[in-house]
Amino acid sequence: MHTSTDVFAKARHHERAEILAAGREAGILPYFHVLTSPAMPVVEMEGAQRIMLGSNNYLGLTGDERVLGGAQDALHRYGTGLTGSRPLNGTTPLHLELEAEIAAWMGSEDALVFTTGHQANLGTLGTILGVGDTVIADSGDHASILDGCLLSRAKLRPFRHNRLEKLQKMLGRAQGDGGGVLVVVDGVFSMEGDIAPLTEIAELCAKYGARLMVDEAHGAGVLGARGAGTAELLGLEERVDLRVGTFSKSLASCGGFVAGPADVLEYLRYYSRAFIFTASAVPAALGAALAALRVLRSPDGEVLLGRVLDNAWRLRDGLHALGFAVVAPQPLPERPSVRAAPGVRPDAEGAPTIVTPIVPVVVGDDWKAALLWRALYDAGVFVNTALHPAVPPGGALLRTSVMATHDEAVIDRALEAFASVKREFEAQHGPLPGPEASQTSQHP
Repeated sequence: MHTSTDVFAKARHHERAEILAAGREAGILPYFHVLTSPAMPVVEMEGAQRIMLGSNNYLGLTGDERVLGGAQDALHRYGTGLTGSRPLNGTTPLHLELEAEIAAWMGSEDALVFTTGHQANLGTLGTILGVGDTVIADSGDHASILDGCLLSRAKLRPFRHNRLEKLQKMLGRAQGDGGGVLVVVDGVFSMEGDIAPLTEIAELCAKYGARLMVDEAHGAGVLGARGAGTAELLGLEERVDLRVGTFSKSLASCGGFVAGPADVLEYLRYYSRAFIFTASAVPAALGAALAALRVLRSPDGEVLLGRVLDNAWRLRDGLHALGFAVVAPQPLPERPSVRAAPGVRPDAEGAPTIVTPIVPVVVGDDWKAALLWRALYDAGVFVNTALHPAVPPGGALLRTSVMATHDEAVIDRALEAFASVKREFEAQHGPLPGPEASQTSQHP
């Protein structure tokens, strides 16, 4: 007689099965809609043109001829795939050039390229940390960071999102854990679009003898005069030990990297299972990422950085004026690196502030968020929807994001759609949260 539980049972009776079925039947499920054109400012999706406010293509380089040419050249030179891992037959001159140019861009000794951004976090954290170590992570960190922490089997001490007093408490507790201590945070958080208080975090790490790792997935190619991310913007590059990034946002491709001390990265080359035991990235992805990085580091890069942040301000201010609950401009420390960076604007008192390309619209209720998403979709605007458990209960939001290649007319058309949808939605379903509502979702 068989007494074991069917491992498929959870797939057939999970807690979200009913709500997914109901959302699908109502036609308001906001996931897995089919894109039938390149990831441009206006896309073709399921038979209609829609303004794309749901892409991480921050610099708009996926359609740039130089980036397309880089992918095509790599494809014809090296074929469709390398069919092997990096240590064996999967390293090409493209890898070496890309790693050298990432290191120069990041101002680090060395860089290591992974096949995906998820593997960059998984392979770095799962290798650097071990049993006996402690990792302290922001509760808003990307899922790949949590996965890497769990893989490492280090003691995980999370702290509430951007709450410095909670971080300090965790650092104090870690003093008695034994082993090494690593603090890991996103530079720009992927849902809220807010920036980590890296200055204070770096000071606390120095005080307690902890290392600091920053995931620059949404900061690299967006923030700083070189577009090197949050650490560059805040003048902290020498105080951040490791920086992780991805090619799937501003660099218009797929893949990831870690940048840092040469000896640490050499260790990862030979010990990181996520690096060693996976096939090397397809050449076209490497060629596209290298070409995109070269565009970013050219004089054109500064123009693109300015445009994407100007567009972020335009969208954020427009949504705020319409009465939506959107993120407030974020105060920045008074530093030369901050004042000189693209997209930084003074507030009423003259202090520097910034808005990142991620502009969340807080809705609160999951069903209202799905209904609002559908109304915008029907009005020709695509946005991302974050529902529980991606956000805390009652923290549902629409995640909008802009590209450097959006023009003002397109953004204004999107704002007109938001205005029209809001009027009709509130007439049927009641008021949405206004500007006085919480500016970002709260992480437990």
